Amino acid sequence: MSLDKKQIIKEKLKLVPSTPGCYLMHDINGTVIYVGKAKILKRRLNSYFNREHIGKTKLLVEHIADFEYIVTSSEVEALILEINLIKKYDPKYNILLRDDKSYPYIEITNEKYPRLMVVRNINKKKNLHKKIFGPYPNVVAARKTVNMLNRIYPLRKCNNMPDKVCLYYHIGECLGYCSEKIDKDTIDELVNNIISFLNGNYDKVLKKLNDDMKRASEVLNYEKAQELKELIEYINVVLVKQKVELPDNINRDIFGYYVDKGYISFQVFFVRGGKLVEREVNIHPLYNDIKEELQEFISRFYIKDNIKPKEIFIPQILEDDIDMLKSVLDIGVIVPKRGEKKKLVDMACNNAKISLEKKFELIERDEERTVGANKELEHLLNIKNLERIEIFDNSNIFGSFNVSGMVVFVDGKPSKNDYRKFSITNQVNDDYHTMKEVIYRRYYRLMVEGKDIQT
Repeated sequence: MSLDKKQIIKEKLKLVPSTPGCYLMHDINGTVIYVGKAKILKRRLNSYFNREHIGKTKLLVEHIADFEYIVTSSEVEALILEINLIKKYDPKYNILLRDDKSYPYIEITNEKYPRLMVVRNINKKKNLHKKIFGPYPNVVAARKTVNMLNRIYPLRKCNNMPDKVCLYYHIGECLGYCSEKIDKDTIDELVNNIISFLNGNYDKVLKKLNDDMKRASEVLNYEKAQELKELIEYINVVLVKQKVELPDNINRDIFGYYVDKGYISFQVFFVRGGKLVEREVNIHPLYNDIKEELQEFISRFYIKDNIKPKEIFIPQILEDDIDMLKSVLDIGVIVPKRGEKKKLVDMACNNAKISLEKKFELIERDEERTVGANKELEHLLNIKNLERIEIFDNSNIFGSFNVSGMVVFVDGKPSKNDYRKFSITNQVNDDYHTMKEVIYRRYYRLMVEGKDIQT
């Protein structure tokens, strides 16, 4: 940062108010590279420019050429505004949740004749959340549970109603909704039994399966008895034994964290129907105050395809922020102080520590191989802020069918969503003119659209 730029920022800092708000950091191209919030804007912004930084925070500060801020009337408003600004600008240093996976859920469809389905894009079904259950550890576990329930409870299987009954009807796994008149009470009973099971009440299903297994054995149908025995073992081993020691079946998410060497590790446990069904790990550089990072992570966690539970457990460091998170999330927020609930939060924090320790060596190697190599290339080429590299190559088959490919690296890492393939109009084996055409088409389009070549 030049001396003139430093002086301008120093003068701007004098005008920042001591109120809640959001701030946006810009690079030399005017691109928003980081969005944050603060309870006291003046103190937070001064902390970026008036102290020494290490690690990835130092890298962020080195790329800041200017800043702006938006004053809000409360910290709650600042947090909501921060979430919306991150969604709008997708800043490169706000990397939380950008690449996280979505988990499979089981849905009971809201149709005249309901079906059981495995779904992922649950935020498109917000009005149906009362009949969506999960998340499940993986799609195999979700499908296996759906298949098991379809065998026990004969719901509709087909996507479109056929003209006549199919194999499922003949093997007793469908009531024949396409040809039989099934009363609503029968369907409601099936659905209620499935909902009870998916909420963690397995006793009724286990009793039914045990009775069916005994009857199959009595009539010497050992093959059927063996199938039922395997279903009973699946429920006992995979589902029942996952229960955690809590006195209720409330759906909860438990958040834990751990910080070391400039990185923060987040751990989320999903507790559904009194059982621990899945966990999620998220590790990224620590650019901000620990409390701010936790607030942002928890607030943004439910923007993607995760159903909000009835309540969440959070670490004690966020005890003063309970009301703010309640306002933003509109769910129960609890800081457990003792007992089994406190043990769950401690377990989440301990797992966050273990995950960070296991992955830290890999993270360091990756940073050296990508960001470190990119910085070295900046120095060799004498280019400031070398963030994006686009590489082109040509190919043809026997001198014709020319194509050109573009691969993109951002901060030394492949950005596969930006990869492109170009069909070449000149079908002649001429690498020079092929490259001329693709370079012209690529950057002429950016100029016409008014986009910066770096984007």
